[in-house]
Amino acid sequence: MAIGIIGAMTEEVEGLIAKLEDRTATTIAGLIFHQGKLGSQPVIVVRCGVGKVNAAVCTQILIDHFQVGAVINTGVAGGVDPQVKIGDVVIADCAVHHDFDATVFGYEPGMVPGFQETCFAADNQLKTAAVHAAHKVVGRQRTHLGVIASGDQFISSAERKEYLHKTFNALCAEMEGAAIAHTAHLNQIPYTIIRAISDQADDSAPADFKTFLMQIIPDLNQIVTEIAAAYSDCSKR
Repeated sequence: MAIGIIGAMTEEVEGLIAKLEDRTATTIAGLIFHQGKLGSQPVIVVRCGVGKVNAAVCTQILIDHFQVGAVINTGVAGGVDPQVKIGDVVIADCAVHHDFDATVFGYEPGMVPGFQETCFAADNQLKTAAVHAAHKVVGRQRTHLGVIASGDQFISSAERKEYLHKTFNALCAEMEGAAIAHTAHLNQIPYTIIRAISDQADDSAPADFKTFLMQIIPDLNQIVTEIAAAYSDCSKR
């Protein structure tokens, strides 16, 4: 089965699209879905746009129209944990909506009513493949596994950064992953999130984001390619 690969911005997917063999494109809901192969693995690569609604809509189209067997979210994020540095790679153990707040009704921060857990767990097999790929590409010291926090906010303050780390034990913050995880969970589709750190989610974040964005994308592309190869190998067994 094909893998759906989602990035929010052009910079996060254009390198992967350029790698595709036998490439075709389909436009649905204003999104361009690029079908082809990464190595021997069929994939659909798409830029979903920034934010959780865009990410959820895109994920559902991949599942309904293209019937993908798994979803990979790739892109950049702001480091929230002090141990996570610019250029490091974070793999999601789970993803949480950091801007979802029903605490007035007794729910924990980030918990969506109707769900038992605050964090949407990533697929173990894909997560393991992602960690192994990151070790190979950037090394063990620059690879982190843990909570990724998502919200419709670009985090650029020390106060908000500290809140996310203390409240959710988050390693990094971005704007799409939890929506993709949430949608995948509802459809019982395995997912993984891979994020390279472009900034420290503090006052310097806007400048750092622009400076480091293109420097770290090649590592992400190689990691995604390695995951696709591992998925293809498992599918053949």
